[in-house]
Amino acid sequence: MNCIIIDDEATARAILLQLCTKVTELNVMGDFPNAIQAIKYLNQNEVDLIFLDIHMPDFTGFDFIQTIKNPPRIILTTSDANFAIEAFEYDCIVDYLVKPIALPRFEKAIQKAKVFQIEKEGAPAPVATAKPKADAPAKEKTSEDSATDLYINIDRRLIKIDMPSIYLIEAKGDYIQIKTEDKNYTVHSTLKKIEDKLPAHTFLKVHRSYIINIHKIIDIEDNSVLIKKDVIPVSRSNRPELMKRLNLL
Repeated sequence: MNCIIIDDEATARAILLQLCTKVTELNVMGDFPNAIQAIKYLNQNEVDLIFLDIHMPDFTGFDFIQTIKNPPRIILTTSDANFAIEAFEYDCIVDYLVKPIALPRFEKAIQKAKVFQIEKEGAPAPVATAKPKADAPAKEKTSEDSATDLYINIDRRLIKIDMPSIYLIEAKGDYIQIKTEDKNYTVHSTLKKIEDKLPAHTFLKVHRSYIINIHKIIDIEDNSVLIKKDVIPVSRSNRPELMKRLNLL
């Protein structure tokens, strides 16, 4: 993988260069003390991976991501652990390394970057569906019309999950845990990414860290719901939508 390093500290760049030499898949094309120089380079060259510092004068790492078009895979490198949640709102970010960076953790991040590329290139093509006849009004989407399968990538295998069997999805740092009737799965992804793939009539985000299957609710009390043996908090802003979805007597 061709990569570049962006960090305003010379020592940090030197450490990352040394770490990169330990991984045979990495080919460092350049290192830059600021985002502006890196952008000029990327205007003329393509890379597979960027090691990006967050805190840089005048132009932060997040400013950089928002500036470039079609960013490649990015591994954030920072001494501040407080931006982890914000970082994974960006689909291009595959990992978040807190300085000082140990070699085993660095190697793990590279593996995530490789898996990310496999997922991107190996995603199944969408299935074509017939268009409604010109003289027939389009039907509102129902559960029968919706896809019922979700494919997740685990250890380079695409595993099919029956979506109605999912009762809870929980965000855990840079991973999500998908709980089903039969088995639990841990996947490198964000809650936002999986929320976009779930049927809205069945699943609801009730908290910044939780998505639930509303058909699996056993009990609701105050600001929490019981699903299986899990008590899930419901944020104040999401409670009205939850109550609206329920078939209340």
